[in-house]
Amino acid sequence: MKKRVGFVSLDAATVSWLSEKLKTAPAAATGAQELLEALSDLACGGSQTLMLELGDAGTVSSASEIVCGELHISPAARCVRMGQREISLTPKEFDILLFLARNRGEVFTKEQIYQAVWDGEYVMDDSNIMAFIRKLRKKIEPHPDAPEYILTIWGIGYKFNDNI
Repeated sequence: MKKRVGFVSLDAATVSWLSEKLKTAPAAATGAQELLEALSDLACGGSQTLMLELGDAGTVSSASEIVCGELHISPAARCVRMGQREISLTPKEFDILLFLARNRGEVFTKEQIYQAVWDGEYVMDDSNIMAFIRKLRKKIEPHPDAPEYILTIWGIGYKFNDNI
């Protein structure tokens, strides 16, 4: 299933209202505290963007294997295979690949990829993301110079091919 990414601008009043609601959330709301901390970062200027992922009801979204052609990504085991061959990735390479694969077909800027994968503030160094993408392509692409999985969208960023 293709996941969509939406962007919503929040004003200070909405952040404050939502924070108050989360403070009284029942203990069963497992993501409430994490969301409250993220909203606090937004309110105090610690971050400018917040990305949320909503799992399917009744399932743990991170446990499902993602299959794209010959590429198999197992989030729970943090394992990637091309056919029967296991591919060794660094933790950040895996996180970038998983983020892009979970959001197949969606185009992300380098800044959005950085914010989705790294903790901390975005450092305006596009070459960092470009280097990780280049290394990933060498490891997962049959022909790294003509990528099939991670596509460059010139002038914008990258996306994971949704036609595989």
